[in-house]
Amino acid sequence: MRRRAPDTIPGVEHDAGAPFDPELMAAVGGLGSALRELVDAAVRTTVGAAELRAATDAVRAVSGRLATAQRPPTQLPALDDVRAFRRVYNPVSGVGSALAPPLVLRRAEGGVLGDVSLGSAYEGPPGYVHGGVSALLMDQLLGAATISAGLWGMTARLELDYRRPVPLRTPLRLTARVVEDAGRRSVVTGTVALADEPGRPLVEGRGVFVMPRPELQEAYFGAVTDASGRPSPPGRPTDATALRDEQGPEAPPWER
Repeated sequence: MRRRAPDTIPGVEHDAGAPFDPELMAAVGGLGSALRELVDAAVRTTVGAAELRAATDAVRAVSGRLATAQRPPTQLPALDDVRAFRRVYNPVSGVGSALAPPLVLRRAEGGVLGDVSLGSAYEGPPGYVHGGVSALLMDQLLGAATISAGLWGMTARLELDYRRPVPLRTPLRLTARVVEDAGRRSVVTGTVALADEPGRPLVEGRGVFVMPRPELQEAYFGAVTDASGRPSPPGRPTDATALRDEQGPEAPPWER
């Protein structure tokens, strides 16, 4: 039986999830942006050893300040709402993540569209994106397509065909759609292409997403709590990002 998402697809203006502290959200997003700038500068710098050592000391001092209060792995960040797919530290789309490009996804007719440009931190072959990074993007993209279709689940299989290398520092267009819905199992396909040539795939992907049985959901997520320590296991186990409307250019409030 088809499992429709309740009411609306999460992530748009009118379904932004649980309330959050806007000052904290702005601070998390600001730090995430600064960390991404730091990572990019670090992998591209040509300064000498003395300057690198000074930078190392400064970065470690900041790490020490941030480490004075930390959450355990099973505790959700205060700003997250898994029901609305708001994940501020998601390594692909999270505004607070130093790892995320971040990827921006939106709903479109028949599926989802995404736009991203990848810097030198994601390099594999000189001048091109690491193949594992393409897989990371594809997993997130296909998961978002399941959300757009009113489905959800966990990645059970991910297959990629690398047609051509993906260039760094170049606008990319990602597309995906659900091609099969069979109860607890969904099949999704997607592509990564140049934004200027969206019909010429660089990477093609196919994923199978499966909703775990209730007893497995409990085993996987039963220990998860919210920021206050109250049990908060996700009812829809997916790490895909929230989606924007194709005709709605304004970002969800946690991305502003």
